[in-house]
Amino acid sequence: MHSSVLIAGRRRSYVTVPGYRLGMKPANAGKRYPAEPLSKDEIHRLLKASGRGYAGARNRALWVMLWRCGLRIAEALALYPRDLDLEAGTVTVLHGKGDRRRVVGIDPEAAAVVAQWIDRRRLIELTGRSPLFCVISWPNIGKPMQASCAREAIKDAARRAGIERRVHPHALRHTHAFELANEGVPVHVIRAQLGHKSLATTARYIDHLAPRQVIDAMRARTWDVSHEAAASAPAERGDVAA
Repeated sequence: MHSSVLIAGRRRSYVTVPGYRLGMKPANAGKRYPAEPLSKDEIHRLLKASGRGYAGARNRALWVMLWRCGLRIAEALALYPRDLDLEAGTVTVLHGKGDRRRVVGIDPEAAAVVAQWIDRRRLIELTGRSPLFCVISWPNIGKPMQASCAREAIKDAARRAGIERRVHPHALRHTHAFELANEGVPVHVIRAQLGHKSLATTARYIDHLAPRQVIDAMRARTWDVSHEAAASAPAERGDVAA
């Protein structure tokens, strides 16, 4: 059985074809996975392994949007260029979870990566009528990018980057929340950025990802090493049992 299909003279994976999973149960249905924030090193390796050319520029900008803005994959794929004001450092999510609108912040370095992709889009004559992160291959150029395609792309990049653990788009949202918590950003600010309905949800989310109080308490504990040193010191001749 072939794992790809020939479309307009180009071979594509079945999972990237729109409607491939229509009516099918998700592979992770009923499964629960632990939160998996990535390290800074893993993130940089992932971005570097995203590839060159237009697809690489698009995917890199998408990963940065998820990582530095904490968006859900569906929220990122629903963005249009008009939803971004990179000079002001804002991204407007029109239809978040529960169909809630919110405005999130984006840092200058992340904005620069996204701006590079916007410039590359213009070279292939994509207009503002196409989603920001859209299909860039014929015959579907300009059409919405499927979440399944994004998941396959990030798995491929992680494999090339030598990241052995499971990597998926939501892990970048986890990483965003983890980093904000470790930077001491107030919970109510993190709640607004992530688009949670209540502070309690954000508090549980952060506690699961970065239990700072527990970690700090454990790191602050001490023990008297003098007793251990005395116990492990070489015995004097007179102390040796007959």
